[in-house]
Amino acid sequence: MAKTNPGRFFEDYRVGQVIDHAVPRTVTSGERALYHALYPARHALYSSDAFARACGLPESPIDDLAAFHVVFGKTVPDISLNAVANLGYAEGRWLVPVYAGDTLRSSSEVIGLKQNSNGKSGVVYVRTTGSNQRGETVMEYCRWVMVRKNDPDAPAPETVIPDLKKVLTPEDLAVPQGLNFDNYDFTLAGEPHRWGDYQVGETIDHVDGVTIEEAEHMMATRLWQNTSKVHFDATIRPDGQRLIYGGHVISMARALSFNGLGNAQMIVGLNAGAHANPCFSGDTVRAWTEVLDKADTPAPGVGAVRLRLVATKGGAPFELKGEDGKYLPNVLLDLDYWALMPQ
Repeated sequence: MAKTNPGRFFEDYRVGQVIDHAVPRTVTSGERALYHALYPARHALYSSDAFARACGLPESPIDDLAAFHVVFGKTVPDISLNAVANLGYAEGRWLVPVYAGDTLRSSSEVIGLKQNSNGKSGVVYVRTTGSNQRGETVMEYCRWVMVRKNDPDAPAPETVIPDLKKVLTPEDLAVPQGLNFDNYDFTLAGEPHRWGDYQVGETIDHVDGVTIEEAEHMMATRLWQNTSKVHFDATIRPDGQRLIYGGHVISMARALSFNGLGNAQMIVGLNAGAHANPCFSGDTVRAWTEVLDKADTPAPGVGAVRLRLVATKGGAPFELKGEDGKYLPNVLLDLDYWALMPQ
């Protein structure tokens, strides 16, 4: 009996299958330090215990995307070890803040399958849940990933494509218990712009750029125990390049968005996401945002803003797709999310 794990291939999945992922992870304050070393992350709520307490939280949480990476990383050996590419996200919700000392684990349910026309791979749809040591669901999201077939002659499964929400409603969003922005300190946060200063349709060029380095990408994927072969093994791709983990691009773009959205403190919803083109070491990531929607929340002084965050590797800002409706080749990421901001 083989002792090693070759990973699941497309023909190994069944709709309704539930996979409990191995190796729970206890996060510490070191997670924050490493996250801030990898990305120019400066949002005050995730940087200062004192700032977080002034906003009604017991302490500064672990960055929302750092928590996402931990939950996501657990799933890789079972879902995307043999992935060609991670394709998209939907129905992502951050439900409970993650604090230093919390232990996170993940489970996934297969909710859809579709074999590709080439017969060599297929798309697997999963809904992943991350929970803490108290059994609370801290976050959930759906994603779909293209996975290789091990046996090209294996019969194609019945095609099931899940009906996922294109956009979460404001009522779907979970505002952390106790969060209160009535006494929000804009000076300490670093920017004066509040919820009312942003208009639907407004676009923001975040100006700065960061060149991706091979070493930092490898550190990030190891930190979150992301073992997908396309990120580690240069022999997997025909071009001999290691693909930069898509979450690395998401975190880099989110950190760059601080310049213009420094008060978009907490990500609470992920409506959609597409890794439009591959990212490789040496690419310089820049970002721009479009304001898509705004909503009130029940929490004192807290508003929700829906944002489209686009990461690019060159080209002019605010250009997304060509006349053919396809993403321009310089577009890396198209992410639609909800964030909480002081009113």
